Amino acid sequence: MEQNINYNREQEQLIKQYRDVGIRPKILVHSCCAPCSTYVLEKLVKDADIIIYFYNPNIHPKEEYERRRRAQAAFIHKFNEQCNTDVQFIPERYMPKEFFSATKDFAEEKEGTGKRCALCYELRMEETAQKAYSLSCDFFASALTLSPKKNSKKINQIGLELERIYDVFYLPSDFKKNNGYKRSIELCAEYAVYRQCYCGCVFAAKEQGIDFKTIIANAKRDAAYTKKE
Repeated sequence: MEQNINYNREQEQLIKQYRDVGIRPKILVHSCCAPCSTYVLEKLVKDADIIIYFYNPNIHPKEEYERRRRAQAAFIHKFNEQCNTDVQFIPERYMPKEFFSATKDFAEEKEGTGKRCALCYELRMEETAQKAYSLSCDFFASALTLSPKKNSKKINQIGLELERIYDVFYLPSDFKKNNGYKRSIELCAEYAVYRQCYCGCVFAAKEQGIDFKTIIANAKRDAAYTKKE
């Protein structure tokens, strides 16, 4: 019988080990969007030096990608000011070809349950592991496990597999536990964080009936408003 692992407890035990000896580990956290990073930062920043890594070639269209990147940067800035922290932010350039190359053969699969989503997790997390190694981080992690719609077990399995390939530890997580997702919604309201209406990829968006014209128009309006501030 396959063992049911409590990844949230494993994470807390690891962090406690560092806390007990007075060490703050350096953690590169892959963030899929600003809302998912909210509770993750609140939980981890007390005990670790955090870098948020925004690598999401799955997001479509480019205007929406840029809107989410701006939202992520704005949240980190506000969070640092309000909490007197020094969370760093690394945004990657927009590289949708990488996503389409990895998932093109699985376009018809259902969102959240098929191979396409697993490949998307793996693509983003492998890039995170490589970046964490290059930055001499102690751990890499992913905010993806905050979402109730994401397969946390699969995400953690991928992370632990990548740990064996790259010379950097993976920080297990299930951030939605202990009302983590609920807290993220509260933080989004507190910091006025943009909460998107679809995961990001064109396949899921079409399945949901997303109107890209509206998405692009709203993103352009947001960009114009941000520029005025």
